[in-house]
Amino acid sequence: MSFATLKKASKSGQTFAKLTQEIEKLKQPQQGSANDERFWKPEIDKSGNGYAVIRFLDSPEGEDRPFAQVWSHAFKGPGGWYIENSLTTLGKKDPVSDFNTTLWNAGGEGSTQRSQARNQKRKLSYYSNIYVVSDPAHPENEGKVFLYKYGKKIFDKITEAMQPAFKDETPLDAFNLWKGADFKVKIRKLDGYWNYDKSDFAAPSTLGGFDDEQLEKVWNQCYSLAEFEDPKNFKSYEDLEKRLNSVLALNKAPAPAVVDESEEEVTPKNWGKEVSEFREKAVAASPVEDEENTLSYFAKLAEED
Repeated sequence: MSFATLKKASKSGQTFAKLTQEIEKLKQPQQGSANDERFWKPEIDKSGNGYAVIRFLDSPEGEDRPFAQVWSHAFKGPGGWYIENSLTTLGKKDPVSDFNTTLWNAGGEGSTQRSQARNQKRKLSYYSNIYVVSDPAHPENEGKVFLYKYGKKIFDKITEAMQPAFKDETPLDAFNLWKGADFKVKIRKLDGYWNYDKSDFAAPSTLGGFDDEQLEKVWNQCYSLAEFEDPKNFKSYEDLEKRLNSVLALNKAPAPAVVDESEEEVTPKNWGKEVSEFREKAVAASPVEDEENTLSYFAKLAEED
């Protein structure tokens, strides 16, 4: 889709109608960014508050949606961390989901099986292109286009604006360059977690008050979102199952102990236990923010294993 086509579709309401259809699809049941400079991330101050203003941008050229949706799992077992994207993103079966179903059916409410299944449940993330209008913590980001990874709370804000519950509210085409609106990211730290409840949209307006030439320059800076849902970037069921079995120590029989009585008995230092205890302390000492930040922190630990 060219910029001229995008503008024509925007004026006719085609982009809004198409996006609304995509939102409806997401309501139906369905079967890594920490150091990437393409990504923008909000920050909080010493008091635990954060504020920034961003604008969600329309679909990149040649792509149908202004967001990508990815399910993932992040949990720790006896064999280390399991941090992987879920094949349910692609509408396929995933070994963790299958195993969680088995656990859930094996125990009643309050059982250890259901508790484990809850701890291993999948998490949902979204990816969009944004234009940073205001970033007091990092003014150098203002006027630039970034990728933004966000969770269900913010996506719910978008869908609520697009499909308001009350008749006296006007639907907002949140990703539209001309008819959209700036999004005020307001963060409070509550009980150790980042809370976005006070975030909201401003009044509808053309992005930055820009003319079409300026808007096209911004739009041309958008990154592809298709890569996040590209099947080639997901591991196979077999590879994920192998990793899951390793992390949860499934189907492993204990190796028989071999004692050489001809030599003095030496107890090897349990480095695995020491490393595990160290990482548990590190996680406990690390600042807990929102799910996305926690997941990035877990990923770093996993890479060290």
